[in-house]
Amino acid sequence: MADLWQAQLTFGLFVFLLTPGFGLSPGLQRVRLLVFLAIGYIPIAGLSLADYMRSFTGDLAITSLVALAYWTAVRTGFAPRQPRAKTLQIVAVMACLALFLYPATMGLSYLDPYRLGYQPRPLILFVGLLTLALLALQNRLGACMLALATLAFSVGLKSATNYWDYLIDPFIALYSCFALIGYAISRLWRNGSAKRRDALSSQPG
Repeated sequence: MADLWQAQLTFGLFVFLLTPGFGLSPGLQRVRLLVFLAIGYIPIAGLSLADYMRSFTGDLAITSLVALAYWTAVRTGFAPRQPRAKTLQIVAVMACLALFLYPATMGLSYLDPYRLGYQPRPLILFVGLLTLALLALQNRLGACMLALATLAFSVGLKSATNYWDYLIDPFIALYSCFALIGYAISRLWRNGSAKRRDALSSQPG
């Protein structure tokens, strides 16, 4: 039942964020969100639209749900947009977790970190340290993402019994890795452009 509720919420938030708001006011954005949440319950051939989407995407990690909820809150006027530097901190943390988990589970290493999620005390301790580090950096969103994932696992909010399924999924993993690559490319491009401008300005006229 919890997974079905999660599927409905994921559908509403995901479609809301993917579709443009066309400059609507925060109040109308909230109405649009409620409409998409309701659309997810529309049945087609015995399954709701949210269930159809879930059959392709699976259940998202709690961290992804918290991120979707945050950006929805930003668009609807309930939360301010956080600085880009703090978003990059979250992206870096999730990318590191993804690079630790997925290459090994695809057979690229003899280590199987996914098994750690079944008896996750060391992993929970490590994530707790990451959470404290994000709090020290005043990154409340990142700390909430990790803390709520751990809390959801401790109360069995999903049918999954592996801690990794609460912590990370392919969507947030791919987004984080590509976002880091994009940031690195843009940073190198800006630095290269600045050096070229300095070189041109230093040449005698």
